[in-house]
Parts: sequence; C-alpha cells; structure tokens
Amino acid sequence: MREILILGRGGQGAQTAGQLLAKAFFAEGCYVQSYATYGGARRGTPVSAVIRIDEKPIRLRCDISKADAILCFDASLLDQRLLDRTGPDSLVVVNTARSVKDFQHQGNHRIFTIDGMKVSEENGMGRLINSALLGALSSVLNAPTMEGMSRTIVAAAPNRKQENLNAFQAGYRLMREAA
Repeated sequence: MREILILGRGGQGAQTAGQLLAKAFFAEGCYVQSYATYGGARRGTPVSAVIRIDEKPIRLRCDISKADAILCFDASLLDQRLLDRTGPDSLVVVNTARSVKDFQHQGNHRIFTIDGMKVSEENGMGRLINSALLGALSSVLNAPTMEGMSRTIVAAAPNRKQENLNAFQAGYRLMREAA
C-alpha cells in the first residue's frame, strides 16, 4: 500500500490535487482511500489531503504515520514534525523556487523541488499550481501513469483544459530531467 500526504494552505488547490490524484489511481484499477483535513476552514490556513492506494481493498482507517510520499504546496509547512511522518525512502516534493540543496539540512529524505508558480505561469495557469505539482509528484512516484493523470486532469478541469494539461506535463518533465 502507498500512503501519500498533500499539504498546502486553503486556496492553493491541495484538496483538489488530492481528489485528482485519487481519481487517476482509481481509473487505473487501484483501490483508493482519500480524505481531507481542514484547519480553520478559511483561505491561508493549513489543509491536507490523505491518499492511500493499494491493489486490494483498504481496511485501514487511521491517519498516516509514515508517508511514502509528501507533496508540499508551501515550503513553510515543511517542518520537522511533518518530516517525522516519513521514512528514509519517502519522497518529498516541495513547491519552491529554492534549490534542493537548501533542504539538505532536513535530514536523509529524498527531497525534490519545483517552482510550481513559474511552471504554471509559463503554461497560462497563472497562480493555479496544482496541475504542475501533480506532474512533479506523478513523475517522482512513477505513478499514476502520465497518460492516466493527463486524462483525469483534462476531464476534471472546468476550463483551460489544455493549459492544465500543459502545466502537468511540464512539471512531469522537469522532475524527469532532475532525477
């Protein structure tokens, strides 16, 4: 079973990213468990999405204690308390303009950085970063497939379908190049 945490601040799209990721895994035939937690239920407060993926039904009904992957929409949320919820093989994707070297003090985690804002702006999405970040996460996880996640993003996008797809693919490619 894979366990993934997505953290962000209200209004950044972390909840939407969690829903899209869960839909893509489900469409590929996986069993999925997905739920969200909200802070003060207002813009800017910390929010998270929890996703479990497995090839068999998921019976576990508790919070994630050791995530296989974390997608962090806001680098200010990446603290030791969060990293304590990962193992040595966990993947951490952080939305930041800073380099991976700036996060080496965080321990032995496999940290990847992506400037989601830049990728989104370059692809006509403005400040909407979730498609770019989903591309980065899908790339480092090597799942769901690029094709499956692309179909999910296009189907779910209320408008700017091509721009969302382009941002996703650009984030995916950037992580492939960084690896």
